[in-house]
Amino acid sequence: MKELKDLMDLKGRVALITGGAGHLGYAIAESLAELGAHIVLLDCDMRMIEKQKARLIKKYKVKVSSLCVDLEDEVAIKKVPSWIKKECHRLDILVNCAALVGTTKLEGWGVPFEKQNIDTWRRALEVNLTSIFVLTQACRGFLKKSKHGAVINISSTYGMVGPDMGLYEGTELGNPAAYAASKGGLIQLTRWLASNLAPDVRVNTISPGGIYRKHTDPFLSRYISRTFLKRMATEEDFKGAAAYLASDLSRYVTGHNLVVDGGWTAW
Repeated sequence: MKELKDLMDLKGRVALITGGAGHLGYAIAESLAELGAHIVLLDCDMRMIEKQKARLIKKYKVKVSSLCVDLEDEVAIKKVPSWIKKECHRLDILVNCAALVGTTKLEGWGVPFEKQNIDTWRRALEVNLTSIFVLTQACRGFLKKSKHGAVINISSTYGMVGPDMGLYEGTELGNPAAYAASKGGLIQLTRWLASNLAPDVRVNTISPGGIYRKHTDPFLSRYISRTFLKRMATEEDFKGAAAYLASDLSRYVTGHNLVVDGGWTAW
């Protein structure tokens, strides 16, 4: 029987993380790098990718590759596997973290429902849902060959429950319909993929609660009052969840939605 340290070991495995230059994506990259994985950071901002790449290499002494892709470009997404083959020769872990989120600055996004527009809705579904379908489909061959294939989709508690719009009253924050719809769809896509890629590839979701981004009152105090653990999340709170689902610690777990929300959805 393997020891826990052996089940956690990701040495020799390659992990592709979309949105890897962002706050949460980078934290997940740190988690998997600490366990020894070769990290591939995929994002649309090459300057930030290279900055985060240098940080990972310096801190964890692992191999880190960088890939700049626009996830609204289907053709570019479908080229990722050929790049992976040339650069890494294999792929074991795919973390779909990139997304248009609640604070994204788009016209018709974080505004009242009557002002949300269809173009922004379509862009959100393209990035938050369709790109994950396309990339996972394109990478399925590598993942099946891995023998340790794991896909982790990053959803949200707002893909599970309706928003309390009272949190946002009197603030500049909003809760776009497209965000909720895309994240809810992602949870169901996870179940579908888990069924269809089994038994070779495990597919699971992490659904984060609100992550602190220098939020101020009244939103901050309202959010905390509804949360069992009386705080918003930090990026570090998701490292353990990512390590668990990416490694053999969870080798008999698939189709699961791991909620990391401080108790937000347990009311």
